[in-house]
Amino acid sequence: MVFSTLITTAQLSNILNSNSLVIVDCRFEITDTRSGGRKYFNSHITDAVYCHLDNDLSGSTVPGKTGRHPLPDIDMLVDRFSSWGIDDQTQVVVYDDSEPAPGAIASRLWWSLHWLGHDAVALLDGGWHAWAAEKRPVEDGQCTNSRKTFIPHPRNELLASSSLVEEIRLDPSSRLLDSRTKDRYQGLNETIDPVAGHIPGAFSLPYTDNVDSDGNFLSVDQLAARFRETIGEIRAHNVVFYCGSGVTAAHNLLAYKHAGLGDARLYVGSWSDWISDPARPIALQDT
Repeated sequence: MVFSTLITTAQLSNILNSNSLVIVDCRFEITDTRSGGRKYFNSHITDAVYCHLDNDLSGSTVPGKTGRHPLPDIDMLVDRFSSWGIDDQTQVVVYDDSEPAPGAIASRLWWSLHWLGHDAVALLDGGWHAWAAEKRPVEDGQCTNSRKTFIPHPRNELLASSSLVEEIRLDPSSRLLDSRTKDRYQGLNETIDPVAGHIPGAFSLPYTDNVDSDGNFLSVDQLAARFRETIGEIRAHNVVFYCGSGVTAAHNLLAYKHAGLGDARLYVGSWSDWISDPARPIALQDT
């Protein structure tokens, strides 16, 4: 069985000893970028390797030209995935300990693999906290896997550029969704980027609303209803998600796909890229 969106702790336990499984720990904090690595070294899911958001999933930032987490070169990602032991026969499981919505960071790795054509990648529902609370197998130290050959098959139709966003943001046949919390969308609590607000025409759809109070994803029906309320029947190709820097928006993209609605697009540069050009408009009021 291939897991392509979510996997439960019980399902992961059942395949934990599989030779074709790679588990990736993606714990990370923007305010302390080394904390995830320390947590991983102290305790992680058995056989998991570690992924650092800045070092493994992001390219070099260029002030005034890119967002905070631009995509790296494909060759860099191919090397990382190969070094973690991922090939076309590998089931990948990713997780983190983000709160209140587990997967806020790990979903960027889910999306990166999906973008490069690897469908057998799933986010651990409930994340590290659920796994640890259930006292499932953990270990300390650092794990490595035998290198394999990852062959990319880029799906660039999953990407949205700033020019495309400008084109569709006021188009009623498309939908632009802001995945940040409502207060950041409204410009009331911007603590990360130098400019507050949102892209004019964007609707607010916080990624944190994909999960319940326990940090588990809502049911397929609940997720579908949540997206349909804002997006209606607009087809996935005309739906674009963004956030602050192209990370937490992937949580919405995963939930959207898990709900059976297809593959929407990611504006990787997101808000931090949009505001790099002072000529681009911003908004503070609700759409």
